[in-house]
Amino acid sequence: MTEDANRGKPPARLVKATAPIAARLAGHRWFPVWAVLRHRGRRSGRDYAIPVAVLVTGDGFVICLPWGPQTNWVQNVLAAGGCGLRWKGRELRLTDPQLVDTDVALAAAGPFERLVIRRLGFPGFLRLRRA
Repeated sequence: MTEDANRGKPPARLVKATAPIAARLAGHRWFPVWAVLRHRGRRSGRDYAIPVAVLVTGDGFVICLPWGPQTNWVQNVLAAGGCGLRWKGRELRLTDPQLVDTDVALAAAGPFERLVIRRLGFPGFLRLRRA
């Protein structure tokens, strides 16, 4: 199997190592790199909350998609036209989801984040605007 074929699936060891940390830190005032994204399943109708890494823009956020844009949560947000986000201790409503390229993410990123984005080669990014 090629590296591109594996790109859509997160490495199990990485998920197990980072998920508890991200879940505890996401959405808190003192840790603005992580937020909690709230969305509803387009098929199940269930509510979900997942930790995501965010880049702040003037009118919203860019979210890194390490597992790509085909993941269920991304498709749910696109289908619904938005989502909720707990960031820095506040609940926000985000709209106008758009898949964007690396240049948009790099423009929103600081020096360290740009280094990480370039080094890890994320397969996609999702831009959302504050409602």
